[in-house]
Amino acid sequence: MTGSPSPLQDTYRHQGQRRALARELRQRGIVDERVLAALATVPRHLFFEPAFEAHAYQDKAFPIGEGQTISQPYTVAYQTQLLGVQPGHRVLEVGTGSGYQCAVLLQLTLQVDSIEFNEVLFARTRQLLAALGASGAALHCGDGSVGLPARAPFDGILVTAGAPGLPPALLRQLRVGGRLVIPVGDAHSQRMVRVTREGPESFVREEFETFRFVPLLGAGGWRG
Repeated sequence: MTGSPSPLQDTYRHQGQRRALARELRQRGIVDERVLAALATVPRHLFFEPAFEAHAYQDKAFPIGEGQTISQPYTVAYQTQLLGVQPGHRVLEVGTGSGYQCAVLLQLTLQVDSIEFNEVLFARTRQLLAALGASGAALHCGDGSVGLPARAPFDGILVTAGAPGLPPALLRQLRVGGRLVIPVGDAHSQRMVRVTREGPESFVREEFETFRFVPLLGAGGWRG
């Protein structure tokens, strides 16, 4: 069969770039081998416009339109490692964005619910993930700061936007033993926070590195 290359082509060069990226992330302190394998598997360049493909395997964030970015690979790996996803876990991602973080999570568990506030990004990413065969992704458009109560409880909730505090709705939707990973702070800088639900009304909060994310919008975020 002849014709132009598939726009979803994943070459040996791309695969080599991902392996090099995984080695770089290991040197930066990502130690979870399942997380590193996930980032070495997901073709990040397919989440970029072809004109910007050269940036795909650099460890940096990149604009994707609508005022949003595809997160830096280190940030994706860092949050995913903190979440501690295991096979069979039910995970909620708040902020689908480009779909890259969702694709990484799907390497670790079979089912991920992901909710996106922006309708344009939602439509674009739903089409892309379908083209990539990400059948385990259940995508929703709406206010991710209030979660998905009809689908709760979750073993893990990962938020990919900066929040002014811990959204109460997300805490309530954690299973006992479940974890919420969320950047919390002001509009310029956030501390990565992990909250583990130890009982019906018992939560343990841990704080980690400082990052800078786009703002979490919605009732539990920066705009009600």
